[in-house]
Amino acid sequence: MLAPIAHVLPLTTIRRERVLPVPGRVLVRQGQKVAPRDVIAEAATTAEHLLLDVPRALGISAKEAAALIQREVGDLVNEGDLIAGPVGITRRVLRSPASGKIVLIRRSKILLDVDSAPHQLRAGMVGVVADLVADRGAIIESVGALVQGVWGNGRLGFGLLQNRMETPSDKITPGELDVSLRGAIALAGYCDNPEVLHAASSIPVKGVIFTSMAASLVPLARQMPYAIVVLRGFGEQHLDTPSYKLLTSNHNREASINGVAFHRFYGTRPEVVIPLPASDDPPSPPESEEFAAGQRVRLTHWRALHSVGTIQHILPQLALLPNKLKAPAASVQLENGETVTVPLANLEILA
Repeated sequence: MLAPIAHVLPLTTIRRERVLPVPGRVLVRQGQKVAPRDVIAEAATTAEHLLLDVPRALGISAKEAAALIQREVGDLVNEGDLIAGPVGITRRVLRSPASGKIVLIRRSKILLDVDSAPHQLRAGMVGVVADLVADRGAIIESVGALVQGVWGNGRLGFGLLQNRMETPSDKITPGELDVSLRGAIALAGYCDNPEVLHAASSIPVKGVIFTSMAASLVPLARQMPYAIVVLRGFGEQHLDTPSYKLLTSNHNREASINGVAFHRFYGTRPEVVIPLPASDDPPSPPESEEFAAGQRVRLTHWRALHSVGTIQHILPQLALLPNKLKAPAASVQLENGETVTVPLANLEILA
């Protein structure tokens, strides 16, 4: 059975493809060093259109309005430029509500294609441009520590990693977030209080790494202006020992977090990248693997502190579970020495 892999690595080579959603212009060259906030490509986004009703705006008939329109199809206009008029004693006029291009005039109505800021694609992490993707973006390569999670709010963040956890089972409170976190990435525990999210926004932080989060906070988390990555999932869950040790040992180092959506088909996961110096380039981690004896795994539905263990063997037949269902399973020895039978669907390889 092909297994999901969560990377929790103290030192590895990280290669990430960063591409635009539509064709655009690539702004970097191969071999160029980039920082997380550097724009590596940009493209025009979906156009916004405004329909200007000249007769209604000037209070006249469509026939009268046609003679008062001062622009033609193809004209470029700036915000405030005269479009039609003047008319009447008060010399009423219609001015452009935004900058753009006139693409259609029909029945005294004008369709304005509004200028919009280009969509800018940022590098998202410290690294080197390893390769270019024509008209789309680039592949960024970096060496450092990598910790992957399960949920993100779609934003990027970069700053000094500041630890607010004393144990893997900590729960974060608003009072633990103060002005010392301004511009930083906060490592927090379980969050079930919306005031924590608001407090982080008011500081403001560049990002927050939660061990786990109450599912009810998802809509609010999506609205936050900073990046959020949830490592373990929803509901109160403890941080596994490897992730806890790796992140807390890198306190006060620069880190970038990417809250990209977890998508098995595209191979994307929200993640934390901590750039580290290395004399040689370590190998990149595997992206797919099958379950086998001896692998270190993490239990994905496990609230106890010891959620990491080693596969002793894959059961030869379907295991009868407490819910009376049968499923492929493995015998896993946890960090505390306990041996449990776990469905393969509830395991992910730590590599």
